[in-house]
Amino acid sequence: MVDKAEMRPTMEDVAAAAGVSQMTVSRVMRGTGQTSDKVRKRVQDAARLLGYVPNRLATALRDETAPLIAVVLPTLGNRVFSEVLNGVQTTLAGSGVQPVFGVTEYSAEREEELVRDLLSWRPRGIILPGLEHSQATRATIRASGVRVAEVMDIDGDPISVAFGMSQIAAGRCTAQHMLSKGYRRFGYIGSQGGKDLRALKRLEGFRAAIREAGAQIVTQLIRPEPSSMTVGRRATAEVLAQAHPPQAIYYSNDDLAAGGIMHCLSEGIAIPSDVALAGFNGLPFLEALPVRLTTVETPRLQMGVQAALHLIGQETDQDGNQDRDPERHSTGRRVDLGFQLIDGDTC
Repeated sequence: MVDKAEMRPTMEDVAAAAGVSQMTVSRVMRGTGQTSDKVRKRVQDAARLLGYVPNRLATALRDETAPLIAVVLPTLGNRVFSEVLNGVQTTLAGSGVQPVFGVTEYSAEREEELVRDLLSWRPRGIILPGLEHSQATRATIRASGVRVAEVMDIDGDPISVAFGMSQIAAGRCTAQHMLSKGYRRFGYIGSQGGKDLRALKRLEGFRAAIREAGAQIVTQLIRPEPSSMTVGRRATAEVLAQAHPPQAIYYSNDDLAAGGIMHCLSEGIAIPSDVALAGFNGLPFLEALPVRLTTVETPRLQMGVQAALHLIGQETDQDGNQDRDPERHSTGRRVDLGFQLIDGDTC
């Protein structure tokens, strides 16, 4: 019987087929060192024709790190995080480093387990959502010695470097915009049972601005389910059915707000004369709605891009030039990528 291992193409086979040394094949497969485009293509074509697949595990054991970037996501049910992951993926393309990810569903306990599992693969870096992590998670990351980047938020103390925006400022900005339109009685609709800490920070900023203006939040409804248009539609119906409904509703995200629009349109409730609506994130699907939502657009793709560049040592400065000293003053650093208020037709 023929040993299957003997049938597998080896690095030596690829080198012979490409007419190069095994060292050159190793450099091309690992994405390290200086190799011309012509030689790289010759090696890649030979590997493809032979069906050669490099042993990443053996490389990781030799180098003590794997060519991986670990990405922790709070959910896949929200388009926001798929765009962050897309930024990571496109940035790593061609670098020889691949992203691997896991999902916590906004659970701190699950994040602890996931971080330990991902770090057991000895990745070159790890990306975490937000700045709030358990002491165990922080200790595990510090003990691992890997590079770390946090995304989405800069309102807090980063483990190392945070790429995002001020959630508190975004909530305050939305409140000030709605106040400028003359609204004084507000409602708030959220989801995830309050486990989305960044949404709670936006509510904090929103509430502070409302209070300072002498206005009030007359109703607050945070549904236990994950965010969706269906949840937003049902929650809006519940809020507007109250004896003294709000003049304006602030939603924790665009999915919920889009559901609110659908409820109003189906029930003949005029927007914004009967009720004003505002969301958060500026997601692309909003362009398909019959009413343009007032929202805050966030730099989701850029968060993923900048976090990935930092972890592979290619971070850029504010002018887009590569930072030749990305480790300088890195601990506790916050990179504010900003946000933009979109003044739509719903407010």
